Amino acid sequence: MSEARVQRPVLFRVTAAVIALVAIALPILGGGLAGSAVGISPYLANIIGQIATYALLAVSLDLIWGYAGILSLGHGLFFAMGGYLIAMHLLKAGFVFSGVTPDFMVFMGWSEFPSYWTGFEYFSYALMLIVLLPGMLALIYGFVSFRSRVSGVYFAIITQALTYIAMLVMFRNDTGFGGNNGMTGFSDVLGIPIGSNVAVVGMATISLVILLTAFLFCGWFTRSSFGRLLIAIRDDEARLRFLGYETLWPKLAIWCLSAILAAVAGALYVPQVGIINPRLLSPDLSIEIAVWVALGGRGALSGAVIGAAIISALKFWLSGFAPDLWPFILAGVVLLVVVALPNGLLDLKNVKDLTARWPGLAKRISERSNG
Repeated sequence: MSEARVQRPVLFRVTAAVIALVAIALPILGGGLAGSAVGISPYLANIIGQIATYALLAVSLDLIWGYAGILSLGHGLFFAMGGYLIAMHLLKAGFVFSGVTPDFMVFMGWSEFPSYWTGFEYFSYALMLIVLLPGMLALIYGFVSFRSRVSGVYFAIITQALTYIAMLVMFRNDTGFGGNNGMTGFSDVLGIPIGSNVAVVGMATISLVILLTAFLFCGWFTRSSFGRLLIAIRDDEARLRFLGYETLWPKLAIWCLSAILAAVAGALYVPQVGIINPRLLSPDLSIEIAVWVALGGRGALSGAVIGAAIISALKFWLSGFAPDLWPFILAGVVLLVVVALPNGLLDLKNVKDLTARWPGLAKRISERSNG
């Protein structure tokens, strides 16, 4: 048994334990102890919640890229779908119960919601669509692509093209989704004022609980016989087909599951940031998701969570005083992964392999140890 196979289950359990610990501690530190010396502020609780949604998004991509070898550069599409659907619920519910007209309707001069907003005042209806619509889109696109054996860079480019087309459509003001300005002005979530400490800490905690649930489920899923089949597809799909295995349906199943998880992440994200606009469909975000997974180490769910947490925390920190540096930092991370850590941070487990690729680094480490 290889070293990676021995250590990854340990890393998986440690990651799950950390997520669970934060989920338990957050309501205490951000609730009853908020404002004390050991408590945390609503701002920090909000950041933790956002990072949890990013980690869930990274897990969704790692499922298809790390385990099935399917690189999607358009996962922001499903993320945004979940975000827009929950935003529609928040605005429609706010209008029904408080009579507050959304800003985009005032801007367009509309007195009534478009017909396709019908039913969005009900949370259960919105939740159903958050699962069904991204899943149906993934099913249709995946079936056409996988049946035609579109794969590799061609599949990645098409997914990004679809996301870019969706962004251009959403920029139109007459679509009924807020156009360029997007949708904002959410007043409450499930009857709780959205800016209150209860709502902020509650949404962050729910995000962590859902992340932990998805993480554990995906961990069990990838260790099952189906998960081993996905890895076989990733490593040599042509041989599997030659042996008589039908690879279409396993790929389609994991693709749809990945899309639904990304949409759930988007639905958790938007109430915490208080706005959604077409920039969430920007190709930049979809590429950044891939960087999260690549940094942590694809094919390891723990790596996806760790990579998303590190880069997101760094981005939040830099946005406070040097936002212009972020594109250069992200480019540096990409170069680091490509040149020094092709398996992401998982390469740090084996210093011998790392130093073998970098003789100069090995020599300096040897000199320091001897000196």
